[in-house]
Amino acid sequence: MTAKGKRDVPSQAERPHAPDAAAGPTGTIFNIQKFSIHDGPGIRTTVFLKGCPLACSWCHNPEGIRPEPEHWLRPARCAACGMCVSACRREAIVMTEGRPVTDVARCVFCGECVEVCPTGAREIMGRRVTVGQVMAEIAKDVIFYDESGGGATFSGGEPLMQPEFLASLLAACRAGGIRTAVDTTCHAPWDVLRAVSEAADLLLCDIKHMESAAHERLTGVGNDLILENLRRIAGRGRPVRVRVPIIPGMNDADANLAATGRFVASLGGVAGVDILPYNEGGRHKLARLARGEGPPPTPRPSAGHMAAIRSRLAAFGLTVTIGG
Repeated sequence: MTAKGKRDVPSQAERPHAPDAAAGPTGTIFNIQKFSIHDGPGIRTTVFLKGCPLACSWCHNPEGIRPEPEHWLRPARCAACGMCVSACRREAIVMTEGRPVTDVARCVFCGECVEVCPTGAREIMGRRVTVGQVMAEIAKDVIFYDESGGGATFSGGEPLMQPEFLASLLAACRAGGIRTAVDTTCHAPWDVLRAVSEAADLLLCDIKHMESAAHERLTGVGNDLILENLRRIAGRGRPVRVRVPIIPGMNDADANLAATGRFVASLGGVAGVDILPYNEGGRHKLARLARGEGPPPTPRPSAGHMAAIRSRLAAFGLTVTIGG
């Protein structure tokens, strides 16, 4: 799953910590991306929900894996001014060797340190929002959906980890005449996925590796549930696009590509396959989340390699797009 574009740091008023329960279900998101052209047809607003059952070694959005809020730090921007230390009423930030250090156990993610940081070095990744707050952002872009055939996409993380919140968002979009897509790993209980597939206009379903042991090694979970869910969704005739991230040295071997092509072709009715070239931006995000640099760098697949993979999958009678 991809997230491009600049995040706006929300003001205190925009990120309440206890949204009004009367406004409906609440959920945790980490970004709302406007004018996206990579998460479904047309121009879209992509809402990124926090939490994922997978931990892909190449994840482009590692800030979406953990369900709880996290600190997002840009050390190069930090002026070591100490304003965040003074602002923290819980004394969760202290100066250590001339730099502010946060004690996560004491932090309540109130955002006051973010408010006062003069350089934008600090951010809280993840905020609780209501359905109404999300829909207010989506509604601003309706004119672009109408002109481009776009709509709203719910991504992550894994949006199916917040099923009640997601269901309410899909229902609100349908009531407003807004087309929807859900970008999912399909690693979820069948009842949850079935309900979402019936409420969404399109499912963007990932296939990361066809061999279950390799899938577990690369993502932390096997793929049996994922493949079975894909079979069941396709059997119900729901609109599906399959998305395959291409990670050199991990899942681009010919045997795996052939197994992927055979499997997708066997489903029948799949609208198409999007092959997504690896982007190493996730490695840099890990450092901002204080999780280290992650696995060693992996080269981005060349244009020629991507074209060859497209031809390999197209040989199974599939419509294959690079990107998407």
